[in-house]
Amino acid sequence: MSITPSATTSSVPRAGLACAIAGMLADQGSKYYMVEHVFRPEGVTETPFLSPVVIDVLPVFQFSLSWNRGISFSLFNSGEAIMVAALLVVTIAITTGLTVWMWRTPRLWLQIGLGLIVGGALGNIIDRALIAAVADFLHVYWQDWHFPTFNIADSCITVGAIIVLLDALFEPPHDGKQTAASGDAAPSA
Repeated sequence: MSITPSATTSSVPRAGLACAIAGMLADQGSKYYMVEHVFRPEGVTETPFLSPVVIDVLPVFQFSLSWNRGISFSLFNSGEAIMVAALLVVTIAITTGLTVWMWRTPRLWLQIGLGLIVGGALGNIIDRALIAAVADFLHVYWQDWHFPTFNIADSCITVGAIIVLLDALFEPPHDGKQTAASGDAAPSA
C-alpha cells in the first residue's frame, strides 16, 4: 500500500500536528502552573501530593487538585505499578495508531480532531511516565452533582473525539473509488 498525498493536502498533516502540539503544550503548561504555583503546599517537594486549596471560579466551576492514576474520569484508578505501566503501554499504542491515521488522512477536520486527541493523550502520557499519576484540577458541579475532575488534556481528547464523530457523520458518501492513501477506501472485490 502506497501513501500518496491527495491534491488537497500535503504529505505532512500540518493542521493535525499543530493541534497535537498546541494541545500537549497547553496541557503541560497549565498543569505545571497549577501544580507548582497554585496547589503545591509550602515545603512539599514530592509529587503527587495532597492540597487543601480550592478556588471557586463560578458557582458551578472550581479549581481543585486531584491525582488520577487511572484513565479518563479516574477509571482503573488503583495506583498499582502494574496498572500504571499497563495503562501507559496501552495509551502509547493507541496514540501511535491515531497518529498514523492522522498522517494518512487528507481530510482537514479529521486531522484536527485526531491531532487534539493525540495532543491530549501525549499530555497525559508525559504525566503518567514521569510521576505515575495525572494532575486533574478542573471541577464542574451543580449542587450535589459533581462531574469527575479533569484537565486540558481530557478536554482536548473530548473535543477531538466530537470532531472525529462529526466528520464521520457529515463526510460526503464515498463512491468506492477513493485511493488507499485517503484511509477511506472501500475494499475492492
